[in-house]
Amino acid sequence: MSETAAKAPGAPAPSGDANRWKALVFIALAQLMVVLDATIVNIALPSAQTDLGISDGNRQWVVTAYALAFGGLLLFGGRIADLWGRKRAFVIGLTGFAAASALGGAATSGAMMFGARALQGVFGAMLAPAALSLLAVMFTDAKERAKAFGIYGAIAGGGGAVGFILGGVLTEYLDWRWTFFVNIPFAIVAALGAYFVIREPEGGRNRNPLDIPGVLLSTLGLVSLVYGFTRAESDGWGDTTTVGLFVASAVLLIAFVVTEARVKAPLLPLRVVLDRNRGGIYLSLGIAIIAMFGTFLFLTYYLQVIKGFSPIKTGFAFLPMIAGMMIGSTQIGTRLMTRVPARALMGPGFLVAAAGMLVMTQMEIGSSYASTILPAMLLLGLGMGTAFMPAMSLATLGVEPRDAGVASAMVNTSQQVGGAIGTALLNTIAASATTSYIKDHIATATSKPQQQLVQMQGAVHGYANAIWVAVGMLVLAAVVVVTLVNAGKPETTPVTSGEGAEDELAVPVVAH
Repeated sequence: MSETAAKAPGAPAPSGDANRWKALVFIALAQLMVVLDATIVNIALPSAQTDLGISDGNRQWVVTAYALAFGGLLLFGGRIADLWGRKRAFVIGLTGFAAASALGGAATSGAMMFGARALQGVFGAMLAPAALSLLAVMFTDAKERAKAFGIYGAIAGGGGAVGFILGGVLTEYLDWRWTFFVNIPFAIVAALGAYFVIREPEGGRNRNPLDIPGVLLSTLGLVSLVYGFTRAESDGWGDTTTVGLFVASAVLLIAFVVTEARVKAPLLPLRVVLDRNRGGIYLSLGIAIIAMFGTFLFLTYYLQVIKGFSPIKTGFAFLPMIAGMMIGSTQIGTRLMTRVPARALMGPGFLVAAAGMLVMTQMEIGSSYASTILPAMLLLGLGMGTAFMPAMSLATLGVEPRDAGVASAMVNTSQQVGGAIGTALLNTIAASATTSYIKDHIATATSKPQQQLVQMQGAVHGYANAIWVAVGMLVLAAVVVVTLVNAGKPETTPVTSGEGAEDELAVPVVAH
């Protein structure tokens, strides 16, 4: 260990902050709340739509308003965390998210609901990068970092499926409004715990003035991109507005990159994404999420519409995937991350997940849950859990402390954009295959039951076609990892950021 590193102002002692594991509990709780919210509202949407009189054409805004605000403001939220301090941004994000959830639960009109969802997205965009960057600066020992990110990765991956169970229980036995109100106790406990327990290391803030042009260009560019894919799903890829949004997004994001290369204090320092390891992580995670989000949607429809599962039973059907993620993340990933290079975990992890998807392509109307869906879910969870864990850690490993918030925001941004792309792209592929199948087979169906059967077969055929594309996405993610990610196992030797005493912090160095 260098003398400079040992004496870095605000750097934790080798044993770290005594409260860091307690802090992890509250950080993980906040992450669980954010991930749960992404799926729990989907289960409640039909009931909320009826109660509030939201039209079929406008119901997408319950999801879209959140996605636009969250995806568009993530980089800004990460920069705010670096400027204000991660603990402060974390607590403010939690408080605002709770208030927005209360507003959503009390909504009396569609407009009030859309506004509440947008506010949830705004505060979620502050909360998510603050949570991940707190882990990055609090856990600097390689083995402890592996355990901490293993827990965080398992929650990030499995929390969405838990949302299906909780959403089903709350909607079926209480009221759809409780899918919003349930966030409030989560947020209060996490905020109070964070306020009293978290001790953020000093000297890691980025006190440069905000890059306003960068904020505007990145926010508008990301909003245009996310909304473009949302429009593509509902109005088609050739729609004039859809094409216009994609063109606008490309122009704005190119202008953003040019601006960031020239300004003195950029919103997103290009050094964060031009590092081949971090760039490879962001790209591979985004591609993998495209596959995962679309598949979640198809499985939900398959189990409920084709197999006749209730919302609660559907939620429980996702439990094997959660178990696989927990094992892959906390057992395989955590135990091996300090022993083997990251790509030796991520590459095979994505391929195991692809094998799970491959099993899923064989599903038919009469397929049993035990023989097809169960093994597919186990493989998918095991693979994604193993891959996510080193990805979450490596995405912020070795980054300068003043950039930790923005680097963390890029992880969330790649996931959010990947989710929007995955839902729109795979839905479009499935819908097209379903329409084609029904058109080819409906003529032979002479009775109403036969016609209904053809429609169900068409739906499953569409799901299978889309899942084939998801298999290809996961294989592509594995190729990206093997090609770009060349970091070896983390060494435990702390080093300084090299940016002056005020920015020094002990961080693990990556062996090449």
